Amino acid sequence: MTSSALALIAAAVFAWGAFSARLERADLTAPIAFVGVGVLVAGFSGFGADAGSTGVTVLTEATLVWVLFSDAARVGLREFRREAGLYGRLLGLALPLTVVAGAVGAWAILGISTPWLALLIGAALAPTDAALGAVVITHPAVPDRVRRLLNVESGLNDGIVTPVVMVALAGAASAPGHAGATVGAAALQLVGGALIGVAFGAGGGALLRVAGRRGWAADNFAGPAVLALALVAYAGSLAVHGNGFVAAFAGGLAFGHVAGRGGPREVFYVEQTAGLASLLVWLLFGAVAVPLLYDRIDGGLLLYAVVSLTAVRMIPVALSLIGARLGTRTVLFVGWFGPRGLASVVFALLAVEQLGERARPAVAVIVLTVLLSVVAHGLTAGPWAARYGAHAGADHEARRAA
Repeated sequence: MTSSALALIAAAVFAWGAFSARLERADLTAPIAFVGVGVLVAGFSGFGADAGSTGVTVLTEATLVWVLFSDAARVGLREFRREAGLYGRLLGLALPLTVVAGAVGAWAILGISTPWLALLIGAALAPTDAALGAVVITHPAVPDRVRRLLNVESGLNDGIVTPVVMVALAGAASAPGHAGATVGAAALQLVGGALIGVAFGAGGGALLRVAGRRGWAADNFAGPAVLALALVAYAGSLAVHGNGFVAAFAGGLAFGHVAGRGGPREVFYVEQTAGLASLLVWLLFGAVAVPLLYDRIDGGLLLYAVVSLTAVRMIPVALSLIGARLGTRTVLFVGWFGPRGLASVVFALLAVEQLGERARPAVAVIVLTVLLSVVAHGLTAGPWAARYGAHAGADHEARRAA
């Protein structure tokens, strides 16, 4: 990295911190801004990197670990039980249908004949990213129930779909005739990762709770301790050949349940750090991943990306919410705001790392779909949230009057 590239990156982060609220009111989201900065850095500042390079992989994996841990830790069990039926519909029915529809679409539209590679595409593009539609999650006009629904869904679906991605990678990487053994080993890694994550998360949460109550832990360092705990769960799982991402997710769930009153404050530090790291990941996405599309975009690739962001997401959501009494507008709103983001980028990089050149078709379609999602969901979040919120408020007043 040249000094001019470093200066541009640092200036972009500072400028976003100084003007982020104003820019977001103008419907410019952080992913849109930093993907654009990444393209500029790659084009004019001499920045050079490879999608499979160690630095890129480490940053993206660490960011996903922190996002998985913090999202899982924020899931309150009491709140989850109150709307468990809706969450179960989206995560237990809509999510698997989205994975299957995405895999079938990869076979039918893109001609991906390898089942494991088609499954990889469908699973990698199934999880949603609330950060791309943050305006929707925080918009005061959107009803609290809908905001919670979208937030919890995006917080949990990347952790749930991670095992599917890992199994698909294992199957795609295995030699013909030996896929069963490799997938079986991947399944054992998932179970081991979950157990290790729960052990580290619950143990770390209990230790910090006792330390805080007895005055052993300084308040200004409890946050960094939890940041490290997420990485300990991830690396500890990898050390014994478990699945690190599942460990981070399970560790966050266990930590949030055990940590007590100090937990949310400590998790906030993890969220802040993950937010900074995600800006850099989006910048790398613009600098490293977007150039991969320059000579690969064709009609089939573009068609699949559009179908993935619309029908593949919205039809399963609509089917899963039949009988939930949410109303047509709400179902369409929830179906559309399923942006693809950080988790999909990390899964694409993992595919490059484990499959090499065989991953190119999958990586190209994932990158294009995420890029379209960054623009489409970023630009529509503010206006559509305001319009939907106005209709939802009018409907609520009508029901009260009736």
